[in-house]
Amino acid sequence: MLLTVVSSLDVLCRQRACEMLAAAHPEAMLVVHDLLDDGVVVRRVFGPNAPVDREETRLEHGCLSCTVRLDVIPTVERLLARGEEHVIIALPPAVPAAAAVSALKQGLTSQFTVRSVMLACAPDSLEDHIWDHHTLFESGFTPTPEDQRTPGEFLIGELAFSDTVLLADPLLVPVNPDQRARGVQLLDELAPHARIADGADAERRGSHNYAEAMGRTIAGSVRTPAQAPASPFVTVTQRVQRPLHAERFRDALARLAEGCCWLRGRLWIATAPDCRIAIQGIGPRVWLENTGPWLADQTAQPQSSGATDRDTSLDLHSGHGDRGTVIAATGEHLDPAEFARLLEDCQLTDAEMDARPADLPDPFEFTLTS
Repeated sequence: MLLTVVSSLDVLCRQRACEMLAAAHPEAMLVVHDLLDDGVVVRRVFGPNAPVDREETRLEHGCLSCTVRLDVIPTVERLLARGEEHVIIALPPAVPAAAAVSALKQGLTSQFTVRSVMLACAPDSLEDHIWDHHTLFESGFTPTPEDQRTPGEFLIGELAFSDTVLLADPLLVPVNPDQRARGVQLLDELAPHARIADGADAERRGSHNYAEAMGRTIAGSVRTPAQAPASPFVTVTQRVQRPLHAERFRDALARLAEGCCWLRGRLWIATAPDCRIAIQGIGPRVWLENTGPWLADQTAQPQSSGATDRDTSLDLHSGHGDRGTVIAATGEHLDPAEFARLLEDCQLTDAEMDARPADLPDPFEFTLTS
């Protein structure tokens, strides 16, 4: 049994994606869920010839995870149990594919294979969504007021997890050709691992690897394009081996993040030397997250995916193990030399390296979330 999972930011892109996938896979069953106000879930199931099922369910808790756990999983289970060979799951807008696939792997009892995980998007609006400072609720993409993610945060997360980006320009919205071309170039830079499928090429998909996909979404992970792109967008990566002076890094952070669509990486801060601190910047938001101790500071090595170990092995040092700073920035007209200088100037000097950590100023006032 094969599953194709489709996520999207908005219902118009998802509708267009469903039309393209239904045409490319006429034998497949299409399951479409929508989360409405007050916890109402509308489920529609379409077969090869006509609509098969439509039902509304009121959930006790109208949240995104409940939508997947309490309705998507049993619906797909019934289809698989009756022998359907291919099921396309169109998630409600703004529901992350990673959460859905993880829930399906845990909740389904029938044997299945996730064939592909697709993000349906309109490339001409990609930059606008990334730089939108409103929440998903404020921008009208979800009926859940508690959802504080921005559209850009959702899209970057989906691009990391998906193996395919399906260009699903809504038929009702005029397309700006120049902006669309820029959006495709930006997609190539943000998701170099993904297959980009356009229009009738919906059959041209990537292949889903769950461990690899999860590895790309881990806070602090840095994946970059293998080649320099022929586009206005570029990814700059910088590594420094000494701990960072917290005050100097705080002062440099605005310059480092300026003009970046996406800033990500991990930091070794002198005043928090045992903490592997992930940095993430998407559009107008930049935040730090304490992801726990470095591997070098752990008495027992945790079980992790090969993707995570690959990131760590690239930056192992004979003296300080995996501790270090790695930052990648993707944006337009970034200056690699200036980026390197700004970060290198944040490193501790020889005198500061010789000083005890307690002797260093401690202006580490960033908000860390566990």
